[in-house]
Amino acid sequence: MDKITVRSMAQRDYRMIAVDEIQVVNSRNREKKQFEENVRSIDEVGLYKPILVNKRNLKATGKYELICGEGRLLAHIQLGKTHIKADVWDVDESQAQLMTLGENIARTPPQTIEFARALKEMHDYGVGWKELCAITGKSQPYIQDYVRLVEQGEERLVKGVEDGVFPLTFAMSVSQSADRSIQHLLMDAFDSGVVNSNNLGRVRRIIEDRLEKGKELSSKKAPAPYTVEKLKTDIRTMTKQKEAFVFEAGQRENRLMRILVALKDLRQDEGFAKLLAAEGLANMPELKGQYTV
Repeated sequence: MDKITVRSMAQRDYRMIAVDEIQVVNSRNREKKQFEENVRSIDEVGLYKPILVNKRNLKATGKYELICGEGRLLAHIQLGKTHIKADVWDVDESQAQLMTLGENIARTPPQTIEFARALKEMHDYGVGWKELCAITGKSQPYIQDYVRLVEQGEERLVKGVEDGVFPLTFAMSVSQSADRSIQHLLMDAFDSGVVNSNNLGRVRRIIEDRLEKGKELSSKKAPAPYTVEKLKTDIRTMTKQKEAFVFEAGQRENRLMRILVALKDLRQDEGFAKLLAAEGLANMPELKGQYTV
């Protein structure tokens, strides 16, 4: 991957350039509210940060190519300004593209779909995971998971992370469900309060088991759609089954404890002790844990 040379302030080439001499190579959609705020800010206090342009093809085309700062450029045009302050570079196309991608990462808030797309674009361009970690200050698993969400088209999940509805770990767990219907059902269940980050794994297993096996294995009819209401019913049923299992296990444990206490008392009886010795059962098995009565 190409590297960008860092220039000192003394090496910077700042110029006032006519806006009609700047060519936007890769235009991007802008968030309307943020753009309007940029226009207002530039109109009231001026340009805080110069745009970056490339002069490599200036002689051939008569145009500077924009590296980054399209929003600032468009704001100047909307305000009727004829010139804009620019930091002029002379780099090849590959370096200019890398600088553009780096700017996208820097200006995009983390945990947004735009941030995830910018990460993916940089990685597709050839920026390694470790370099992305250094640029963003995020861990490699975090970045890889985020990029994977974009690659899989999981915009609903990324939007949930973006809005703070659930953490990235929740989104990744949902996305790892192979069946798209499971993913949508999990999201609907989350929206209705049935599922959360704590019980996600258990609920997902219920859904997967239901969708894979069904209840009527012998039926040739197509199974009815699995809904959140049916999921609630299954969760209640499984909860009751678990409670019944715990109760029964407790009952059996109580019986076992009574048997062990009775055996302990019997071993204190001289006649019973002789009978055990005669049958070769004088050495009782050693029990551990709570059963060493």
